[in-house]
Amino acid sequence: MQTNKIFKLVLGAALCLSNMLVVNGVYAQSWPTKPIKFIVPYPPGGGTDVIARIVQEPLAKELGQQVIIDNRGGAGGSIGSALAAQSPSDGYTVLFTLSSHTINPSFYPRLPFDTEKDFSPVVTIASLPQILVANPNFPAKNVKEVIEMAKAKPGSISYASVGNGSPGHLAGAMMATDAGVDMVHIPYRGAGPAMNDLLAGQVDLEFDGLATSAPQINAGKLVAIAVAANKRSSAIPSVPTFQEAGLPDYVVSTWYSMFAPAGTPKPIVDKMIVEVQKALNSPKLKSIWEKNGSETPNLYGEAFGKQVHADVVRWSSVVKKSGASLD
Repeated sequence: MQTNKIFKLVLGAALCLSNMLVVNGVYAQSWPTKPIKFIVPYPPGGGTDVIARIVQEPLAKELGQQVIIDNRGGAGGSIGSALAAQSPSDGYTVLFTLSSHTINPSFYPRLPFDTEKDFSPVVTIASLPQILVANPNFPAKNVKEVIEMAKAKPGSISYASVGNGSPGHLAGAMMATDAGVDMVHIPYRGAGPAMNDLLAGQVDLEFDGLATSAPQINAGKLVAIAVAANKRSSAIPSVPTFQEAGLPDYVVSTWYSMFAPAGTPKPIVDKMIVEVQKALNSPKLKSIWEKNGSETPNLYGEAFGKQVHADVVRWSSVVKKSGASLD
């Protein structure tokens, strides 16, 4: 008698699971039937917003539905990210963010969401290496000279970033720790103000994304010190890597990626990945990425989730070792 009850319970559970899989599969086949919303947790005009808008049209074409961008900036991206985490898990709301998503837990211990548990990793859209650039009047022209200057006069060299807790902020903190020097971090509210002050000589150096610095480097308005990648960039092949300059483990990139709220049916996430990859392979996007030095890592789903976890751990270690803070 007891065995029959157990059998019925197991059978009932199996049937429920089977029905759920069928429903999700059918739902995924029809998805999307209405516009998709990208929540970009930064203001219009910034790097994340620009990348999202580049992807917007090609992806909408593949999906056959409009892609709407909803900018929700504030608190280092945590306001928009919290909104995305709390959105319905139906495939119609996506968090479009950058690698600061994995840095924020180290600076904001009371985030209203869990960076890993509250999101389903979808796909990485683009990855750009950080680059150290200098005002042409700055005496040092390579990594060795920058380190020598910093050691000779601790605290005399300033470097800009697009803001506290940004990849550029931690790129500078990481370099200072690895090289055993003291440099002053000057946070700005976005790429534009930071670049303007660097060009005007108000700050010595900047750790910046390659896409925004490359035009200034090619125009002779900035000096490229080194690129934080495993290999030289095709956009500026004459610029050495930090590894070539003597910092063997120094690699810092800014990635832009898509996340769905946790609980989004896997068939929908899988279909989303396929459609995004089609858009990324369009001639238009390939041309844009090539010109600004971006790469499109083949990173999605579970593998992307593992990378997110590794980045959270890595940046936590960098923050602890360097003492970097939001002050």
